[in-house]
Amino acid sequence: MEIRLPKKSFFEALAALERVIPTRSSNVVLTQLWVEANPDGLLLKGSNGEIDLEISVPAEVDGQGARLVPGQLIGQVVRNLPGELVEMALEGNELTLESGSFSTRLTTGDPDEYPRFNFSSSELVRLPAAELARALQRVRYAASNEDYRAIFRGVQIELHPGRMRAVASDGFRLALYDLKLPIESEKVFVVPARSADEIVKVLERTEGEVSLGIEGGHLTLSAAGFRMAVALMEGEFPEYERVIPTNFVFEARVNAPALRESLKRVKVLADRNNHRVDLLFSEGSLQVVAEGELGRGAERLEVEAPAEAEMTLAYNAEYLLDALGPVSGVANLRFSGAASASVVQDAEDEGYLAVVVPLRV
Repeated sequence: MEIRLPKKSFFEALAALERVIPTRSSNVVLTQLWVEANPDGLLLKGSNGEIDLEISVPAEVDGQGARLVPGQLIGQVVRNLPGELVEMALEGNELTLESGSFSTRLTTGDPDEYPRFNFSSSELVRLPAAELARALQRVRYAASNEDYRAIFRGVQIELHPGRMRAVASDGFRLALYDLKLPIESEKVFVVPARSADEIVKVLERTEGEVSLGIEGGHLTLSAAGFRMAVALMEGEFPEYERVIPTNFVFEARVNAPALRESLKRVKVLADRNNHRVDLLFSEGSLQVVAEGELGRGAERLEVEAPAEAEMTLAYNAEYLLDALGPVSGVANLRFSGAASASVVQDAEDEGYLAVVVPLRV
């Protein structure tokens, strides 16, 4: 079995698989990369028990066969190769790899020892890859990092006729993103937040549509060049829509990048425990203020708000920064009260909505 392919395409595929294949595992075989030569080219597979990833790489192939090689090791080898072309050959239980003036032999293993991959052959829906990646990126920050938060450690994906929604919450804040799409399916499932990160990485390299299928508690994403299976979380989010306010005292429009930069500057002086920053609305202007043991910082920003509106709201600066993060232009800030949930929306992308609860002071 002989394989010839460009170093660049080989390395890009290995880089994606390196994010999935563990460096150490109680199941040692999971540290291995599945390398398979077939008439279509080179097929690479890896798994960490929760995510299975398969990537097809165009290559010149002589013969067929599959072997296991150390996953992280081959990634490091290919990353540092001196040539632009990689040539590999399987001789017995050894894989010979050559590029430029460099050559090496890697010990291989039997692919029959590898656990079963969880790829589904059924299709539930097809979605634009870039749109799905964007939806996951917009809300991922709101997922919990605490093990005891259970279902809130995931991102919920909802498929409804005519639309898709991604939503995340840690119980203290919430972010959702709606997309209008020609969907006929009705399905709700929760992807672990860490798995959502890996899905985004793969989708960023994907053009066109991606197929979604669910089977045996796993979500499979398929497109030209890759398949990915992700173990889903059990259950669904509680009735989160009840925490989204519908009545507001007043609204303001502000340049989101400018407010983010102001928050970063001012929060340096905030209390280290709750990262408190105050937003002071008065006479149609906004002042961002933080005060702690070491001093006080303040900055005034231009804002579109009713001249008669006066209100002071206190927030955890980190939470407010996260909520503003996906907004590249003007943010609509909607306030239901000084101690009630506030809403952040993108004035140019109506699909995004975040809920932030002010600090109790």
